[in-house]
Amino acid sequence: MKKLIQIALAIVIVVLAYFVWESIQAPIRFNKEKDLRRDATIQRLKDIRTAQIAYKDEYGKFTASFDTLINFVKHDSMKLVRAEGALSDELLAQGWTEAIAVKEGLIVRDTVRIAIKDTLFPANFNADLLWKVPFTEDAKFEMATANLTVSNLNVNVFEAKVHYDVLLNGLDEQEIINLKETMKNQNNFPGVKVGDVIEPNNNAGNWE
Repeated sequence: MKKLIQIALAIVIVVLAYFVWESIQAPIRFNKEKDLRRDATIQRLKDIRTAQIAYKDEYGKFTASFDTLINFVKHDSMKLVRAEGALSDELLAQGWTEAIAVKEGLIVRDTVRIAIKDTLFPANFNADLLWKVPFTEDAKFEMATANLTVSNLNVNVFEAKVHYDVLLNGLDEQEIINLKETMKNQNNFPGVKVGDVIEPNNNAGNWE
């Protein structure tokens, strides 16, 4: 009987030790996977922001369509002002400015168009994936635009975002709940987001 009790106690100790170890390792595993997914998502949102800013520079507004944005990156171009010539130290000392040099023909400015995909993104960049949330099967970023009135000025804004319920799907549910609660307590979107359609934020990400 004593032997059976000792064996039972040993089993209980092993089980308790496992649960203690698991209680320590579970958050570590969660944070490691969360950071991996979050970092990839932040980079994707930065790419969306880069494309949106270039699109607005060309067309005067942001777009809420990923099809439009992807087509823009793949097939469109942007203006680039190229200057040929330079001011010498002697002319600078005489008070010449670049504007004077342009007027006198010493510096020639030429506007050319260059492909978006060859300028703003690396050679291996896949624009077709701009819509897709990393580490998901086919989850799509929520993207929207709006026109806001700020100091009597009309301001066009955009946002792109993904909720943690989508980004972290499949991970520990309680850890996700805790993370969302932390974000809400900080008055932050419970996910990863760039831009804002409620209040202009200079296209900032909520991780910045």
